Amino acid sequence: MGTTMYADFPDTLDAWLARIEACHPSEIDLGLDRIRQVAERLELDLGSSKVVTVAGTNGKGSTVTLLDSILRQAGYTTGVYTSPHFLRYNERIRIEGEEASDASICEAFVRIEQARGDISLTYFEYGTLAALLCFEKASPDVLLLEVGLGGRLDAVNIVDSDVAVITSIAIDHADWLGNDRVQIGREKAGVLRAGKPLVCGDPNPPASVRESADAGGARLLVKGEEFGFSGTDAAWSWRGVDRSGSSLDYRDLTVPELPLTNAATVLQVLALLDVNLTREQINAGLGAAKMTGRMQRLQLAGNGCACVLDVAHNPEAAGYLATWLEGHPAGGDTHVVLGMLADKDIAAVMALLAPQVDHWYLASLIGPRAASSVQLQALLPEGQSSACYDDVAAALEAAQKRMHPGDRLVVAGSFFTVSDALAALKLEG
Repeated sequence: MGTTMYADFPDTLDAWLARIEACHPSEIDLGLDRIRQVAERLELDLGSSKVVTVAGTNGKGSTVTLLDSILRQAGYTTGVYTSPHFLRYNERIRIEGEEASDASICEAFVRIEQARGDISLTYFEYGTLAALLCFEKASPDVLLLEVGLGGRLDAVNIVDSDVAVITSIAIDHADWLGNDRVQIGREKAGVLRAGKPLVCGDPNPPASVRESADAGGARLLVKGEEFGFSGTDAAWSWRGVDRSGSSLDYRDLTVPELPLTNAATVLQVLALLDVNLTREQINAGLGAAKMTGRMQRLQLAGNGCACVLDVAHNPEAAGYLATWLEGHPAGGDTHVVLGMLADKDIAAVMALLAPQVDHWYLASLIGPRAASSVQLQALLPEGQSSACYDDVAAALEAAQKRMHPGDRLVVAGSFFTVSDALAALKLEG
C-alpha cells in the first residue's frame, strides 16, 4: 500500500498503530455503542462463519488455541482473534494459522478510518474491527474470538456467537469488572445469546452466571455437571453431551501441552458447534496445539536447561503454574524471572510460586502500570533468595549464568515479561 492512494493515511503498520493508539483519550473505554455504529457503517457481514466467543479470567488463549488446532486438523478453516500480542501486532489476527499481513491490516484500518467519521475508537476497538474485516474477506468456516476484557461490554461482543464460553471466573481487573465473582461472572456471561449454548469451564460459577443464562434464554453447560474429565499425564477421558443432549464419551485421549481443564471445555464447545470430528482428528489437534507464553516449554541454547514461559499474572494462573512445577520437578534448582504490573496481586502470586522456587530474579517492567523490582522484592515471602534487575533481559542473563545442568528456568508474571524474554532469547512469538 503506497502513499499515492491514501495520501492522508499512514503507509506502514507501525505508523498506523501509533496513530490509533493516540486516537482515543482512554486506553480502556468499555461500551458497544461506538464500535457498533462503525461496524454498521462498514456493513460487516460474517454470516458465512460459525462464531465461538471466549470470555474468562484465565484460559482464554489456550482454549482458543485448542479449538483452532482441532478444527484445522479436521479440515475446517478458521479465523482467530486474540490479544495482546508478544512481538508482532499481526499475531492478534490469524487466518488458517497464519498471521494477517501488514497490508491486509493497513487496508482494514483505512476502511475503518473512512467509515468512522467523528466517532472516537479505542486501540482495541480499531483492532477488533480490523480483524473482523479481515475475516469477512477470508470467510473462514469458524471464527474464534477472544474477549479482551470482561464480556458484556467488550468490543468482540458486537458479534453474535453460535457458542459462548466462559473459561474461568476469578477476581482480576476489579476496577472495570467489579470486586467479587458475582459481579465479574455477570459481566462475562454478557457474551451469551438467546437460544445458544453457554459453556462454562468454571466448576463453581457464581449464581450470576446461572441467573444470566436463565434471563437471557441460553443453554448453560457447566464443567462437573453436563461435562467433565479425568486423567493423568499418560492419557485422559472426557464425557459430555451433544446438541440433542445425548451423552458423549471419549477415552484414552492425547494429553495436550496446554491445561486439561481447558481441553475439556473445548471438547464440549466442539460437541455443540455443528462440526463433524473424528476421535483421530481430536487427538491430532490436541497433540499439535502449542501456544506462545502459556506453559511454553523449550530448551535453552548454551546450557541446554529446560525453560518454561508462562504469563501467570494473577493468583489463579500462578496456582496452576505452581501445581505443574510441583508435579514436574526439575533435576536441579528452579530459577524464576518475574516481572509484574503494580495493579496485580503481586504478593499472592509470589506466595503461591515460592514453594517451587530456589532463586528469584526480579525484573522491573516499563510503563505507567509497571512494578519495579524493588517493589516486587518488598512483597516476597521471607527467606527467599532474590536479586533485583533493571529489566527482564538483565534478569535472564543473570539467571543463565548461575544455572547448572538439570536446573530449570521459569519466566512469569506478565505478558510484558514473557514478551521481553522472547526478544532477549531471540525466539519467535
